[in-house]
Amino acid sequence: EKDRFLGWPANNGLWHWDNGREILVGFTNGNFEEQSGHNIGKEQLSSLARSKDGGHTWVREDPENFVGDDGEIKPSPGNIRFGHPDFALRVAATGYHGTKDRLGRFFISYDRGKNWEGPYRFNNLNEDANLEGMALTSRTNYRITGENSIQVFMSARRRDIEFGSRLDKTFVAESIDGGKSFHFVGWAVPWTDQFRAVMPSVVQTQNGDLVMALRRRNPRNNEQTCWIDAFFSKDDGNSWSFLSRIGDTGLNNGNPPGLAILKDGRLVCAYANRSLNQFLMRSSMDGGSTWSKEIIIRDNPYTYDMGYPQLLQNNRDELVILYYIATEQRQQSYIEAAIVSNY
Repeated sequence: EKDRFLGWPANNGLWHWDNGREILVGFTNGNFEEQSGHNIGKEQLSSLARSKDGGHTWVREDPENFVGDDGEIKPSPGNIRFGHPDFALRVAATGYHGTKDRLGRFFISYDRGKNWEGPYRFNNLNEDANLEGMALTSRTNYRITGENSIQVFMSARRRDIEFGSRLDKTFVAESIDGGKSFHFVGWAVPWTDQFRAVMPSVVQTQNGDLVMALRRRNPRNNEQTCWIDAFFSKDDGNSWSFLSRIGDTGLNNGNPPGLAILKDGRLVCAYANRSLNQFLMRSSMDGGSTWSKEIIIRDNPYTYDMGYPQLLQNNRDELVILYYIATEQRQQSYIEAAIVSNY
């Protein structure tokens, strides 16, 4: 779109229904301004795009009462039907484009993201001693565990004299009472770990284990390559252990992962390497313990400012990977969907 900067699907969320036939993806929409860092101005809106044919064609949407519309934040009312077949949840917090809310908030929809309720607070969560003095930096990633229960994979940071705002860690929050209250379950990566660990993408394998891919960075050294790690949980997210290193994401703050599980049980992880200027994916046949060679999905972008993927397997068994990119032909960043077959 001329004179607009469109970016960061991983910051905004992905939802799908009907076996991946209908897909909804969020993205940030701002005015294009050439400058150091991201070429986006102060206007940074949260938008949506919907596909009803498995990702082949898309229609843009801008629903009312959504992220950035400055609705009154209320305590969560409870009685949320997480198991509703057309349910969607959108998390907003601080530390990324379009939202500044250190306490965090969320929106819900019962009609596949056409209409949204909220914003609501995560009742009781910020009062937990584990989060004392911290700001939530959560994106949207969650797992429905029952009609009235949900796990939300969130992150928080503390202002550190040495590391500044780049040392934040992922934790698991849970509600078992229809959203009336949320409680802290545990850190996915302990604070004794000295690296950033954020933007989780979580799947459940066929044996019931949870696998989480995390964006990693050394906040003490901007010249060290960033990377993606995998962690696993055998107790429904209560505790986590290191599983494998998935791949490198380069310099310039690296990139978050998009992780999906296929119908045949394979895991697929997509990410951008901002030093190689490539968008990549790897697959695993053993639950994330080992990974295949990297496959190049997209290369030769106009700028390293690319990636932040979301992905899923659609109703045709194709892999749909959504990300942002700029090219020599389109030098203002836009959202692109790659359709991968025979993988």
